[in-house]
Amino acid sequence: MRAADPVALGSWYRECLGLDADENGLWRQEAGLTVFATFESETDYFGSRAQQAMINFRVRDLDAMLAQLRAKGADVATETQDMEGVGRFGWVTDPEGNRVELWQPA
Repeated sequence: MRAADPVALGSWYRECLGLDADENGLWRQEAGLTVFATFESETDYFGSRAQQAMINFRVRDLDAMLAQLRAKGADVATETQDMEGVGRFGWVTDPEGNRVELWQPA
């Protein structure tokens, strides 16, 4: 992920999202589904059209994660989305302007 300040952005992901990545960016996620999805080039789903990809993190409790992010002053979207049989989604924008999706599987 490109960043104007890679150290600060990495720190934000560790502190705000709890990403337990080592100095090489490696982390072990819990077993479960991982999604790879492509979108039309004109999609607004990522927020900014300049953003080419959006990372999606699985979370156990979406409401708790969004509250944690708000408490840390993060730019959290007010809306959430429920998809029957899939789960709940919420979004946060990192300090570099990248929209990140948070997914609580059904």
